[in-house]
Amino acid sequence: MRTLIVEDEFVGRMQLKYFLEKHGSCDIAVDGKEAIAATKMALDNGKHYNLICLDIKMPGMDGHEVLALIREQEETRKIDNASRSKIFMTSALSDPRNVFKAFNGLCDEYLAKPVDEDKLTGLLKTHNLV
Repeated sequence: MRTLIVEDEFVGRMQLKYFLEKHGSCDIAVDGKEAIAATKMALDNGKHYNLICLDIKMPGMDGHEVLALIREQEETRKIDNASRSKIFMTSALSDPRNVFKAFNGLCDEYLAKPVDEDKLTGLLKTHNLV
């Protein structure tokens, strides 16, 4: 499994990396701009990410904007829904507006921080990633 972790906080990045590197390779982006560049490069090389863990609250471009741009990249390349990256939004924001906006933006899951490893592993299994 190829994973991209998009998280501006060091502890959050390291926690997700610790949980996910057991299942494959993990790349890290510290903001939305790096995330867009990483996903574009992966798609251009024909090695898209199986999973993207995407924080919502980041400086500059927030996770909702990044989600929309990633889905646009996939659509431009005519990647069907079954083949696109699974995107799990991660956030301390669990209010209904943010949750609805994330799912409306075509995320696959929404995880409240701090992320629980057992719950994350269960979702990886649900989405046939492990």
